[in-house]
Amino acid sequence: MTVEEFEEFYAQAVARLTGQLYVMTGDLQEAQDVVQEAFVKAWVRRGRLERDGQPEAWIRTVAWRLAVSRWRFRRRSADAWGRGRGAAEHVAPPDPDHVVLVDALRELPAQQRRTLTLHYLCDLTVEQIAGETGLSASTIKTHLVRGRAALAHRLEDPRMEEAPDV
Repeated sequence: MTVEEFEEFYAQAVARLTGQLYVMTGDLQEAQDVVQEAFVKAWVRRGRLERDGQPEAWIRTVAWRLAVSRWRFRRRSADAWGRGRGAAEHVAPPDPDHVVLVDALRELPAQQRRTLTLHYLCDLTVEQIAGETGLSASTIKTHLVRGRAALAHRLEDPRMEEAPDV
C-alpha cells in the first residue's frame, strides 16, 4: 500500500472505525484514541496490509485489543479512575433515545456488545465475526441471539402497550 493509498484508506475508514469502536467501548474519547493508535501501527506495516486483504478488519481488531489493554491497565490502577477530566464545556443535552440506547448497550456483556457491533454496524457475517474474534460460529450466533434479546428487553417502552382487541 503506497503512502497515497494509505492516506485515502485512512480518510475513508477513520470515522467508520471510530464509530464502531465507540459502540464497542461505550466511550467516544477512548474509541478515537485506540483507532488513531491502530492506524499508527498500520502505517508501519502498510506494505503488508494490502496483501493481507482486510486492512479495516486488522485495524478494528488492533483497536479493540488496545481498548481492552487500556481497560485492564486502568482497572489495575485505581488511582487512574480518580483523575478528573477537567471542567466540561456546556453542550446540548443528548437525545433521550440515544441515552437509552447507550445505557442499554453498556449493560450488555462486552462480548455481546462487540458481536452486535460487528454484525449490525460493520455488516459482517457470522463467519467473518468468528474469523475476526477467534470465537466459533455457534458462539457468535449465541451472542447475537442473547444480545438482541437483552436489548429488546432493555429498550421496551412501558408507555407503549398493545391496545385491547375490540
